[in-house]
Amino acid sequence: MPADSRTPAAAAQLRLALGREPRFDRESFIIAASNREAAAAVDAWPDWPGGALALVGPAGSGKTHLGRAWAARAGARSASAEGLDLAGLPAGPVLVEDADRGPADAALFHLLNRAQAPGGLLLTARTPPRAWSAALPDLRSRLNAVRVVTLGAPDDGVLEGVLRRLFRDRNIRPDPELIAYLVRRIERSIPAAEAIVARLDEAADASRRGINRALAREILGTLDGAADAAD
Repeated sequence: MPADSRTPAAAAQLRLALGREPRFDRESFIIAASNREAAAAVDAWPDWPGGALALVGPAGSGKTHLGRAWAARAGARSASAEGLDLAGLPAGPVLVEDADRGPADAALFHLLNRAQAPGGLLLTARTPPRAWSAALPDLRSRLNAVRVVTLGAPDDGVLEGVLRRLFRDRNIRPDPELIAYLVRRIERSIPAAEAIVARLDEAADASRRGINRALAREILGTLDGAADAAD
């Protein structure tokens, strides 16, 4: 009997019911060596030096998840770096995502100034603040003083935890060997994990097969028998 024993009709109904909305709660953020220090630094709010913290890491490392989880806890307003509207931001904590791509010098300088009052400012970016362009000398010095914590690309522990959570969210119990197989083969990013779980779910429904290593091998195009024999 396949490990995933849902009928195709039940699986399709479940997909519709879940809606596939991404989860950004702190409880579902998987802690491992690649992100432990960064998560601890974010959790230390409101005790951030100068009231600001920069969360830096490559695409798919979990910056959005950790940042939005903090925003929910802190009651922070979320703002896009591009077209940042200071007039629409009340006093209090603020999350600015992709801060290395956008806000004008004056807007960022204002945010860093107000971060020193009760509240807080969390900036997410792919590069550290020291690398951001800044025409204002005062802004340059403020950016250089912001504490930076780094998220590495997801390690095996993170990928395994994320994959298990994604399958669980879809009420899927995959073959025991599948998680380890995927961890060794998918791109090391959270979006890649989300994409492969979604493709496996859809392919299993369409073909009325269980979600297992054979199906994953077909989807990933891993057809080299020698490579599989070395597993």
